[in-house]
Amino acid sequence: MIKVVAVGDVHGQWAELWRALRAAMAADAMCEPTLPVVEGRFQVVVIGDLVHYKDFETYARIVGVEYYDPSDEEQLKRAAKAQIRELYRFKHYVERAQGNVTVILGNHDEAALTHQYQLSTRGGLHHNEFNEERGGLALPKELAVWMASFPREKVFYGVQFAHAGPLPGMQIFDDFFYHDADTKQWWQHKPQLVEQTGYRFGVYGHTVMESGIHVDKEHRLAMIDALSRQQFLELFLSEERLDYRVMEF
Repeated sequence: MIKVVAVGDVHGQWAELWRALRAAMAADAMCEPTLPVVEGRFQVVVIGDLVHYKDFETYARIVGVEYYDPSDEEQLKRAAKAQIRELYRFKHYVERAQGNVTVILGNHDEAALTHQYQLSTRGGLHHNEFNEERGGLALPKELAVWMASFPREKVFYGVQFAHAGPLPGMQIFDDFFYHDADTKQWWQHKPQLVEQTGYRFGVYGHTVMESGIHVDKEHRLAMIDALSRQQFLELFLSEERLDYRVMEF
């Protein structure tokens, strides 16, 4: 049996991520993996989107200004450097975990690497801090190579972990992904997709859960983009066992 610690979209919420990992006994006070993680008794899955803060206020706080201007090249570079520093710290943790920490590739992670799509919020916040052509700072090569290696899904004992949803098309961040309402709404209108794809249970992020982690027991899925609500999901898995609980920290 293994315990899986599943954490939702990060989006630069590094303090919350480390608090969650410590609460789960998956990281120590020095941000190192604990022995159960190193030995593989605990598996950690981060559901993607390490990069890009969620709102103007967070960007402003991080870069040290009253109002964040996403067109200001100096502010873009400061925002990039702050995230790069934390990415290196987390990369160190992952590498010390002997393969027992999985980071799923999120659409924001891929956008920071390829710049094929210019992502923004409904409030008009553009995420250009890693795009040199728009005044940002490119990810260092070793970070870019590391992030490009993230898998699009992970499966333990028939339980799927993916960024946005159970279908292969929900794991490819193309025009279809960005223009299909199902990418955000499938868990409400088509929750049977998890069962139809043959998984025992599915764990996904991408869509913010304003009220905290959403668990649909009937359709065997959990939506866990709730790090800002100080929540993560713990699962206990084996061939015979499938138990889970929402944890708060």
